[in-house]
Amino acid sequence: MSRAPLLVLLTLCAAGAAAAAAVPRYREAPHFTNSAAAQCPPPLPASDADAACSPHAVVHVAMTLDTSYLRGTMAAVVSVLRHASCPESIHFHFIASASAGAAELRDTVRASFPSLAFRVYPFADEARVAGLISTSIRGALDRPLNYARSYLASTLPACVHRVVYLDSDVVLTDDIATLAATPLPGEAAVAAPEYCGANFTAYFTPGFWASLALSSTFADRRACYFNTGVMVLDLARWRRAGYTSQIEEWMELQKRVRIYQLGSLPPFLLVFAGRIAAVDHRWNQHGLGGDNYRGLCRGLHAGAVSLLHWSGKGKPWDRLDAGRPCPLDAVWAKYDMLRPAAGIESS
Repeated sequence: MSRAPLLVLLTLCAAGAAAAAAVPRYREAPHFTNSAAAQCPPPLPASDADAACSPHAVVHVAMTLDTSYLRGTMAAVVSVLRHASCPESIHFHFIASASAGAAELRDTVRASFPSLAFRVYPFADEARVAGLISTSIRGALDRPLNYARSYLASTLPACVHRVVYLDSDVVLTDDIATLAATPLPGEAAVAAPEYCGANFTAYFTPGFWASLALSSTFADRRACYFNTGVMVLDLARWRRAGYTSQIEEWMELQKRVRIYQLGSLPPFLLVFAGRIAAVDHRWNQHGLGGDNYRGLCRGLHAGAVSLLHWSGKGKPWDRLDAGRPCPLDAVWAKYDMLRPAAGIESS
């Protein structure tokens, strides 16, 4: 395994130290209890370690944890708990930068969620990933932690077989147990909403499509775009197939020959597009943050809504603080742990 350049390591440490100094104080969330009608198992213990392999964990949720997006993560956690039938039986797995004050971030989460079952993992592959990343169209997409979703199989304990991965800019309005129970037939390791009407070719360069050796990777499958901010992952199948190594191979090629422009998404598409289990679109009403350049307001797609996703440049907390919110940002604000409570009642 190649070592990351010293400059990369120093840059990560400096960024982490700066981030650790800026963690704000969040309110304490209400205590969300299991529904008697849902036949929930016993509540999980509020411990960073003991509950990860508990047979009583109904749903495992993985998210990243850093200062820049912590406000979004806190809101997402509240929304998951608020709408879950068995909130005390959900275990959260947070992946944090190894150099970004993980202990302080853990303490911040614990202060707001005293009874939450969760564990914080340092992103052990951060320096390696930093050496594989190619500059994309938006700087926020180039953070090593943005690639942590590709390393969940090696980061989480082997006892965790299925996990729901969520970006930090989402809120749920439905029971996450329904999403977690998505069937994954055959050897499918990923489930997510597919968008076959999207222009799939736009996610790769003309040079990629001009090369038969490269473009033929999609020859035997109906490749459709899917958003990697909301996924159900079968980690046991992922480990058996060695998907992390396959993703890294495409990233290494990208360092030599430019084949895409958009951060961590294209390697996922190269490995999984056309090979995933489809999920109803209501579980990822994405694009609410606008495009990656201007972040203009966007509305919902037609259909039901179980999860709202502010993918794109515009984040609801930034627009609210600037006094220029988009209409749908009012939905996110109900779960904001920095502002006065606005409807986050306990169940």
